[in-house]
Amino acid sequence: MKPLFKVGVVAIGYVAAILIASAAVAIRMAFTSGPDAQASSGMYAFGDALLFVFVFGIIALVPSAAALFFLRPYRHFWALLSAAGLAVAVTGITAAALFEVSRHAPSPFATWDALSVLRILVASLLAFTFLVCAVISPQRSHRFALLFATVVEAAVSAYGGFVWFVPLFFHGR
Repeated sequence: MKPLFKVGVVAIGYVAAILIASAAVAIRMAFTSGPDAQASSGMYAFGDALLFVFVFGIIALVPSAAALFFLRPYRHFWALLSAAGLAVAVTGITAAALFEVSRHAPSPFATWDALSVLRILVASLLAFTFLVCAVISPQRSHRFALLFATVVEAAVSAYGGFVWFVPLFFHGR
């Protein structure tokens, strides 16, 4: 397969992911365009943005997997990717720790506390991404590093779910 064809396949996959994510947001907007949406337009806009990011992220795993498959012979790429995966996983742990500290006492890092919420929200998408990278990785050491990053991101995502959603369901019990 020629390199230009490989790039074209991946690019078409990303364009399709953008179109599908845009369609998902359009469908959501069509079903939620009432007075509630007008009264809470900022909240609905944030929800639309999150929906776009997550639908795009999940659908874009397919062309990303194709790109990673095409990049399998390049050892330096995989070394860099596994190192970057571990570095990103460390930011997830840091965000969860910062959020936990700020929940119980005022923190001098108020801006970072607010950004840690956004980092925790994307942890589940990053876990899926690192899992796909680990499955496609050609070398065992890189695979283990990416699997470790997957586990860390899944734990950060579980932490966010536990902190935000468990109190909603079990409040007062």
